[in-house]
Amino acid sequence: MRRLLPADPADPADPAAHATTPGPDTLEGLAAVYAYPAEADRGRPWLRANMVASLDGAARVDGHSEGLSGAADKRVFGVLRGLSDVVLVGAETVRSEGYRPARAREAFAADRAARGQAPAPAIAVVSRSLDLDLSTPLFTEPLLPTVVITAESAPAAARRAAAEVADLVVAGEERVDMAAAVRALADRGWTRLLTEGGPRLLGQLASAGLLDELCLTLAPLLAVGDAPRILHGPEPAAAERFRLCSLLEEDGFLFARYARPV
Repeated sequence: MRRLLPADPADPADPAAHATTPGPDTLEGLAAVYAYPAEADRGRPWLRANMVASLDGAARVDGHSEGLSGAADKRVFGVLRGLSDVVLVGAETVRSEGYRPARAREAFAADRAARGQAPAPAIAVVSRSLDLDLSTPLFTEPLLPTVVITAESAPAAARRAAAEVADLVVAGEERVDMAAAVRALADRGWTRLLTEGGPRLLGQLASAGLLDELCLTLAPLLAVGDAPRILHGPEPAAAERFRLCSLLEEDGFLFARYARPV
């Protein structure tokens, strides 16, 4: 993997600097590229999204994001999870992608312990209807209890069932209030937030002005078809401009990190 932006931080005239500066082709270097900003360390929730899209904007191929992914994309996926406190995901994505609990990885163990993080991030599932299979490993085998975020309007029986196997959060009345959901996660001490979509959840978060950062993998594929874009939802009052923080490349895949101007 090679760095396109920003320029190599090492002094090109100093070979020793190159020797001591890990590049993005290592896990250490990749983690440095995607490190959370200082705001998260000071208790301010920072919500980043990780999504993959085709050249023509499709978020899925044959109904799944897997068809757009590659080896480098999977490494970035793992690093982003390894840095986060919690992964926020929509119920539709949980069902379609067969979500499992996040696993602890030895490569991140020391850094996570130093930051006071659990061995692996928790998974938080957003579902108004609570149409979830509670017998799957996501609910029966997590390192940290899976969080289920729903609304007051969810069926009472489904809420009771979810509360038996998960950390149930009620945020909003008729539908899930995304700002209240993010606050509930931050109240648990989870300030390094990561969302993996899907497009509907990500659209709601962006429309509510909650998205701080987008980590976008651009796959060198033309998908055509009628797949959704990576964000799908109500239009915000005004289009929001993000700044490009970094750009990496491998095998034709581009890995862009955009953040809200601060």
